[in-house]
Amino acid sequence: MKLNQFIDHTILKPSTLVADIDKLCAEAIQYQFAAVCVPPNFVKQAKVLTAGTSVKVATVIGFPFGYSAVEAKIAEIVLAMVDGADELDVVANISAIKNKDFTYIANEINHIMPIIKSKGKTIKVIIESGILTDEEIIACCDIYGAAGIDYLKTSTGYAEKGATVEAVKLFRLHLPEHVQIKASGGIRDYAFAKELVDAGATRLGCSAGVAIVNGTPASNSGY
Repeated sequence: MKLNQFIDHTILKPSTLVADIDKLCAEAIQYQFAAVCVPPNFVKQAKVLTAGTSVKVATVIGFPFGYSAVEAKIAEIVLAMVDGADELDVVANISAIKNKDFTYIANEINHIMPIIKSKGKTIKVIIESGILTDEEIIACCDIYGAAGIDYLKTSTGYAEKGATVEAVKLFRLHLPEHVQIKASGGIRDYAFAKELVDAGATRLGCSAGVAIVNGTPASNSGY
């Protein structure tokens, strides 16, 4: 299986350097990854570096905890799209999910969706599945499936537990067929990446993309 087409080559650490983005984008082009995922302040640079290629530019919104106000997330989304982002990985309000305030969650996505879709961009919603119960995950699948998002994403990479095969299978069982799944957080090798794809993931968010496709050991640092 060629996993390169599934990978969002990612760097989101707060100490990210301009040189890191240069390297990330060069690798994404070389290995024909699906996208690069970069901090919002590097979207313009990534867009220039990937111009004329098939590599998409993704960025994160409300990252990493998701509890910023809906209005703040909307402002981030608008600025990211102005800078050239093709895909928006939006962190849901995890606190609202844990408090079972699903009215808030529905309201949040219903305000965000029209803005992203009016520009023809892709939205991936991150729900941090590693700290949610199955019941909470299923409720999210119902809400976001009905809203018509493009992808439901497992993790930010910052919680104590990242992507799992079990979470991907649960997503697939409860999401409409048109909603795809992005697995992220702790994906360090080819075997685990393939397991996630076999379970239903169609994107993999990871900083170890080159190591994964080459079958070489990945460093312990990164997304």
